[in-house]
Amino acid sequence: MAPAIMLAADTKLSSANTGFMLICSALVMLMTPGLAFFYGGMVRVKSTLNMLMMSFISLGIVTILWVLYGFSFAFGTGNSLLGYNADWIGLSNIGLTELWDGYTIPVFVFMVFQLMFAIITPALISGALADRVKFSAWALFVALWATIVYVPVAHWVWGADGWAFKLGVIDFAGGTAVHINAGAAALGVILVIGKRVGFKRDPMRPHSLPLVMLGAGLLWFGWFGFNAGSWLGNDDGVGALMFVNTQVATAAAMLAWLAYEKIRHGAFTTLGAASGAVAGLVAITPSGGAVSPLGAIAVGAIAGVACAAAVGLKFKFGFDDSLDVVGVHMVGGIIGSLLVGFFATGKGQSTATGVFYGDHSFDQLWKQCAGVFAVLAYSLVVSAVLALLLDKTLGMRVTEDEEISGIDQAEHAETAYDFSGAGGGVTGTVAAPALAAAQTKKVDA
Repeated sequence: MAPAIMLAADTKLSSANTGFMLICSALVMLMTPGLAFFYGGMVRVKSTLNMLMMSFISLGIVTILWVLYGFSFAFGTGNSLLGYNADWIGLSNIGLTELWDGYTIPVFVFMVFQLMFAIITPALISGALADRVKFSAWALFVALWATIVYVPVAHWVWGADGWAFKLGVIDFAGGTAVHINAGAAALGVILVIGKRVGFKRDPMRPHSLPLVMLGAGLLWFGWFGFNAGSWLGNDDGVGALMFVNTQVATAAAMLAWLAYEKIRHGAFTTLGAASGAVAGLVAITPSGGAVSPLGAIAVGAIAGVACAAAVGLKFKFGFDDSLDVVGVHMVGGIIGSLLVGFFATGKGQSTATGVFYGDHSFDQLWKQCAGVFAVLAYSLVVSAVLALLLDKTLGMRVTEDEEISGIDQAEHAETAYDFSGAGGGVTGTVAAPALAAAQTKKVDA
């Protein structure tokens, strides 16, 4: 995220920057439906709608919470751990043309841009929990997690008085606040709720790889707004550098993942291409404003191989990360954040240099380590505690019979595909058995 800056006293609203940031906000919003398709194609057919809904519900819940208090606590001036601005509670006292802290965009524009980040972060967690979580429990978890975990971490990393921001931790667009945060939370929750029925025994292959590729494409497209927009329209070329590095690192990671799985498993898979692209997007998110395009190639390639290797750890260690949120988002976020400490050139978003540049100091690397492991530990522990409390009260999981028969029907009374004829949803599902019985009776007659 762009640092706090001081412009001339007569700084005025820029319609160009405002328009650009509104477009970027819309692109980031599109990433949540893109994520829904990406995850929805990766699950078995009986869980498709539930997976879509676990992302879409975040658009509703987090939007309301962000307006009520989330934005105030995340970006208000408070202390190093949490912010607060009474005027921003309910967005009740913000002028339409009031500018965001030294920039040429309105506070409302910055607020809505950050809202889209807050929406997608808990949605990322959902992929680890596929097939087995009650929708009502998930919705409550999203509300609690966004409040207790996301809002404070966003303040640490991007708030003007947040401890990580003041320390000098570089996180351009969310390697710590979004991806490590979500990945660590996913690990904490799955350690509490346990494995799917049939984990390691039954085939759990993606039911629609075209849907996965569509989702990956929407994520890639939206990520340009996610990353380039995080410089808030500053006219110094850093946003353009981030745009270029986003494309470069994603391409490198996709190729690296495919090369790894060809050597390891003997095939180039579409799922590997999609997952590799996402791994590259994750890794370049914290680092893209600080590295050169050659550095972006290195970041992407390292992340592609490391994340491809990491997704297999769930079988080795026995935790059921359904759609590899830990392996891609947590591991990719860690790699991208730490590699800033090696590849930062000092010519991008800040003058800080990594081990391979400048005076070859480890100073920035230590700062990155502090940010990475603080966010990881906080999110892991608090998310596990939240999941445990919900599990002991509401119950986090559907019953074993509901999981086996299909969570879509159990939780939503719908199915993603109607193979019985025209129509769908509840009507098609309910009518099919009656139609079959009628046909049988007719044959008997």
